[in-house]
Amino acid sequence: MESKHVPNVLPVKAEDMLAQTKWWALNWRRRTKGPLKARFAAVRVRVADGPPQRIGDKGIQHMPGQEVRLVGERRASGEQKYYLASLSADAGLKTLAVAIKARWVCERAHQQIKEELGLDHFEGRSWRGLHRHALMTMIAYAFLQHRRLGRRGRAKKVSPAGPPQPTPPTIRKALIIAVARAPPYRCPHCRKRIRTPPRMNLPN
Repeated sequence: MESKHVPNVLPVKAEDMLAQTKWWALNWRRRTKGPLKARFAAVRVRVADGPPQRIGDKGIQHMPGQEVRLVGERRASGEQKYYLASLSADAGLKTLAVAIKARWVCERAHQQIKEELGLDHFEGRSWRGLHRHALMTMIAYAFLQHRRLGRRGRAKKVSPAGPPQPTPPTIRKALIIAVARAPPYRCPHCRKRIRTPPRMNLPN
């Protein structure tokens, strides 16, 4: 028989829950202007998001849900933020901070993929088509990130008179053509030619 947790205390606000917890100054990423820093604190809690039920003289209370980590953030500007993390109990506070702050990077990448690479331009009706379209945009984005990071690591800047870089729509079109190609033109066992490959001109 599955046991259910019954609340024995009234719900507490996130700010009050972390009031007596020690806060630590952490930096989660370094940028050109210096490290990004803030103060963090975390505590194990059970969120009162279950079905409502009358508990003795406490009235109607929401049953506690799964045990998670309540993470608080205090920024230098005085702003405070609170998050719920479902990472394992042995995850350190630095790991929690890095995972929380990685959300902004994911959201920014998703926005760039939609606006610059056409992720939201799919008009098909099949899962296979949607999957292929999303895969092409992800590959194009990964290629552009690879080029950007490689350029940043160079000691010298690229001359403005160098060859023009391909645009995101051109890369996306070339990837779609490459993936949509027919199967191999030779048998993988006897190497006998199956059919003559057509000529294909990829975009510059």
